[in-house]
Amino acid sequence: MTQLVLHDYFRSSASFRVRIALNLKGLDYERVEISLIAGEQRSDAYLELNAQGFVPMLVVDGEPIIQSMAIIDWLDRAFPEPRLIPEEAMPRAVALARAQVIASDIHPLNNLRVLKYLKRDLGLNEQTKDRWIATWISQGFEALEAMAGDGRYLGGDTPGIADCCLVPQIYNARRFEVPLDAFPRLIEIDAACMEHEAFQRAHPDAVKPA
Repeated sequence: MTQLVLHDYFRSSASFRVRIALNLKGLDYERVEISLIAGEQRSDAYLELNAQGFVPMLVVDGEPIIQSMAIIDWLDRAFPEPRLIPEEAMPRAVALARAQVIASDIHPLNNLRVLKYLKRDLGLNEQTKDRWIATWISQGFEALEAMAGDGRYLGGDTPGIADCCLVPQIYNARRFEVPLDAFPRLIEIDAACMEHEAFQRAHPDAVKPA
């Protein structure tokens, strides 16, 4: 049996999306909490496995995989059912494009190390930092709202990789009080996802340290 150990941080949106994927696959895995606030991702032991010093990292039978989208792709190849990324070329491209609006365009601009740099090195105050966050989330969501389609999920009739990315980003938007009234389809899809046990069990509130 494959041994899966997920090194993550409960509030990391990239970690959140991998937890969703693991749960959708129905896989058993061990969690190791890596506190980004305490800087545990920069420890020598962690950097030996993950030279970037980021979360999440999935260790598979002792072999580390880093980057959330690479982890989800590996999961889909190693455990094909249920599929999170379609096999056919065009549906696959559509699903990945929706996911990458978040994973490539929104999330990297608003992750913890960028926000720390904006405050510590560039001297942005809290109000200006919040405007930065809201700007990139809103611009990305505007595009994604138009791309969302008519299905129950971003992935269509069943949740897929784009939904794994959307729900954590909605969580972050609410955490930073970004207005979401302009994105009714995304809110509708998020609500549908959160009725699913796989999303509920992956939520930061369900896994945060005691």
